[in-house]
Amino acid sequence: MGLGKRFVGSNLGRTIIGFVAAQYVRLVFRTTRWQVQGGHVLPELLATGQGVIPITWHSRVMMVPIGWPGPKPLYLLASHHGDGELIARAMSRFGMIMVRGSTHRPGHDRDRGGTAAMRQMLNILKAGNSIGLTPDGPRGPAMRMSEGVIALARLSGAPIVPVTICTRRHHTFNSWDRFRLALPFSRGAMVIGEPVTVARKIDAEAQEAARQQVEAALFAVTEQADRLLGTTDTMETVGTVGSGS
Repeated sequence: MGLGKRFVGSNLGRTIIGFVAAQYVRLVFRTTRWQVQGGHVLPELLATGQGVIPITWHSRVMMVPIGWPGPKPLYLLASHHGDGELIARAMSRFGMIMVRGSTHRPGHDRDRGGTAAMRQMLNILKAGNSIGLTPDGPRGPAMRMSEGVIALARLSGAPIVPVTICTRRHHTFNSWDRFRLALPFSRGAMVIGEPVTVARKIDAEAQEAARQQVEAALFAVTEQADRLLGTTDTMETVGTVGSGS
């Protein structure tokens, strides 16, 4: 393993990278002219005292910290995977609290880490807190809604809120999710969709219908953000399949 990889994999290296990444997010936010649609949705839901489940595609997660209205901190599900750890270090600089694990995926029913994370997320939501998810993470397929998000909403009763925050100027990586690195001195869009609630007692067919509904809602806010900025990245990312680095 090279010196660079050892540094990135070390606790010190991840701490430094997380700090630098957080400062960079603040730079992008302060130098970007933002358009906001649906800015009332999260504050109105949170004012009722209930927890919510904001979701965004893995490729657009970078600017999530600027969209959280508070006052309670946002919990975030972060994988133990390498990129998940780096994202977690950066997000924690904004007062966000990490939950380790992953959302349920078909064929992984006995994943003890995932089961423990699900129990922890349910407790967080039932206490009136909120948890943000990337429903196609941590390894894809890109822009494909996982069943775990629907299960969490069904069991907790918390509404799912689709969110996209992005900038016109960005660099797109050749990764499984085509991750977008927002660039400063740009125009930005923050689009928050209407909440979607999943009934608790539904059969498998209705649960799949709910998954498709939420997936379509997240596509819609992502496409709207891209339209506001005059970009077409949304459909270029659809169907990308692979594994994280």
